[in-house]
Amino acid sequence: MATTINGDTGIDKLQDGTTVSGTGGFTVPSGTTAQRPVSASTGELRYNTTESEFEIYNGTAWNKITSGSYPYDIDFMVVAGGASGGFRYGGGGAGGLRTSYGATSGGGASAESAIEATPSTVYTITIGAGGSNASAGSLTYGGNGGTSSIAASGMTTISALGGGAGGSDYSSPTNYELGLAGGCGGGGSGGGSGAATTAGGAGTSGQGYAGGTGWGQSAANAGGGGGGTGAAGTGATSSSSLGHGGAGLSVSITGSAVNYGGGGAGSTQGGSNANAGAGGGGSVRGNGSANTGGGGGSGRDSTPGSGGSGVVFLRMPTAKYSGTTTGSPTVTTDGTDTILKFTSSGTYTA
Repeated sequence: MATTINGDTGIDKLQDGTTVSGTGGFTVPSGTTAQRPVSASTGELRYNTTESEFEIYNGTAWNKITSGSYPYDIDFMVVAGGASGGFRYGGGGAGGLRTSYGATSGGGASAESAIEATPSTVYTITIGAGGSNASAGSLTYGGNGGTSSIAASGMTTISALGGGAGGSDYSSPTNYELGLAGGCGGGGSGGGSGAATTAGGAGTSGQGYAGGTGWGQSAANAGGGGGGTGAAGTGATSSSSLGHGGAGLSVSITGSAVNYGGGGAGSTQGGSNANAGAGGGGSVRGNGSANTGGGGGSGRDSTPGSGGSGVVFLRMPTAKYSGTTTGSPTVTTDGTDTILKFTSSGTYTA
């Protein structure tokens, strides 16, 4: 005869050495991840219907019960390379940003789920390069930033797209005047002839914002700022009111709040220089900062700034950290966690 013990009736404690006999199964409490007990006790056992796995509370966290080692969560942040600015006059877009740490990811999206790391799995890290700048006198685009990623067998690759290059004032072909799309979009350059507004490039959902619009007339043009991971680049509204780079996103994955992914500044034929976006974006003719994914500043009739390279962070419980890496990441700790900072491509073996 089957006996049911629930939270309302029946026995709530069993004595040491209790034997459950018979040939049938023994059913434990079950529910979704969201239904886990708020105040679990060490050793508490349940079946997780979301994960289709048994799990046990170790006093700190719920761990799956598997035939091998327990999986564990790794928080991440992936920042792609920023783009260069245009010769005239659009600022470069920042590299896209994706993170599981904190409340917000790039482009105003909610933070993503952490990586559920399986022991012995190799996670391959790729760092996107910053976009190269166009030579002085070149009216073509500069370079988009490179993609950064985390990849491993059995998981969907986490990729952040490089920033979109800033537009260059050139009447034929007119598409050079538009900022390019990317993780964050490049700023528009302003029209090549006559009064015109030129669009900034689009950002990528969940990664970053669009670049600002350019403004143009026959006498003078002004470029929009490159988009940032935390805000869009501002648009130019006159020949002397040019666009500023969009702000980067502040993330504390290292234990300290740092801005990543600021857009590059737009520029104009006259007037004052624009400001770079917070988070490594370059001011006029300035480069985006390395390992922040910042966009490069516009050239303002000279060589524009190049984009800043990307970066990848992994953060995990120190008790779970394997210590097996390639690519020489910087290893730091914050409380009970270990943080890996990859500024060049490499691997981490869980």
